[in-house]
Amino acid sequence: MDRTVLVLGAGIGGIVAAETLRELLPASDRVIAADRAGQHFFPPSLLWLMVGERTPEDFSRPLDRLHRHGIEFLRGDVTRIDPAQREAEIAGQSLRADALVVALGAEYAPGAIPGLAEAGLCIYTMEGATAIRDALARFPGGRIVVLTAAPQYKCPAAPYETALLVDSYLRKRGLREKTEIEFFAAEPRPMFVAGPEMGAAVRGMIETRGIPYHPEHQVKDVDPANRRISFANGASAEFDLLLYVPPHRAPAVVREAGLTNESGWVPVDRHTLQTQFDNVFALGDITTIPLKMGRPLPKAGVFAHGQAEVVAHNIAHAWTGKGAPRQFSGEGMCFIETGDGRAGLGKGNFYAEPTPQVEMRSPSRFWHTGKILYEKQWLYRRF
Repeated sequence: MDRTVLVLGAGIGGIVAAETLRELLPASDRVIAADRAGQHFFPPSLLWLMVGERTPEDFSRPLDRLHRHGIEFLRGDVTRIDPAQREAEIAGQSLRADALVVALGAEYAPGAIPGLAEAGLCIYTMEGATAIRDALARFPGGRIVVLTAAPQYKCPAAPYETALLVDSYLRKRGLREKTEIEFFAAEPRPMFVAGPEMGAAVRGMIETRGIPYHPEHQVKDVDPANRRISFANGASAEFDLLLYVPPHRAPAVVREAGLTNESGWVPVDRHTLQTQFDNVFALGDITTIPLKMGRPLPKAGVFAHGQAEVVAHNIAHAWTGKGAPRQFSGEGMCFIETGDGRAGLGKGNFYAEPTPQVEMRSPSRFWHTGKILYEKQWLYRRF
């Protein structure tokens, strides 16, 4: 019997799921991937784009190249999901599948903070990163604020990397002494779930560069005309250039499908990524997986990648009887760019109890080279 698997979303998790399924399933089974975008970009490279070390073309690829792998690619908005029927509507076309993989990622909601989108530039989008590159290129000096607008967001290291890379960029241009950089965080410490040692290490990197760090500052609103940020604790800050991480939420189509819980995200089995619906899986940034320490598993590409491999192998095993069932172990790592051609590495087991066991490798050219190689391998192998 020929079967169909439908993967909604072609970010890191969706691409790994679709390509792994295509490798494992017989040619007569269909693997369909759908995404609203026509282009995939490798998200970690946005950091390099901001400081002029990449162009968008360097790390973007057309998603229709998935056809080369035998994957059917369908471009369009996902407008309806019926998880009980394993059915979705994409660009007006209704598709039913034998297995459904929801990998639609987190949606950005800067509009949840009055004035934020008008006043600042988002570090997580291609448009925002390109605008930051252009703004830095003409920046004469002044006050730069890096802001996390909510305490939980994807790529937990990214805003800290942004501050360090901007510092390095301004030093090279002889503008650092004319510039104040400040970091205002909604969270209590950097990379909170990774533990106090990792938090202290990253905070130390920031403060050693002369960047004051202000934790537990929840932004209330931003005044674009006067370039002023107001915080819930009564504090305020002025800026000439504001670089922000926006609040995140699950896309409306996922909430409307009844897939989310009170957290606003999709609950899944922590080992198999199965949702409450039979043969419906969710992975990556759209999921919530509670940890013993009281916070959910961080949203990061490395987890989406690992989860996607588990889901693909388990679907293939169930359908073909080949291979063995797999479980997602909570292992993960991330590079932490520090500028000047160096990067650190955080690595560990986030499912460890009572708290995640994560260690930090000191910044070096070795880890920076490792991140470059990972970027090249991703783009070459997947496209």
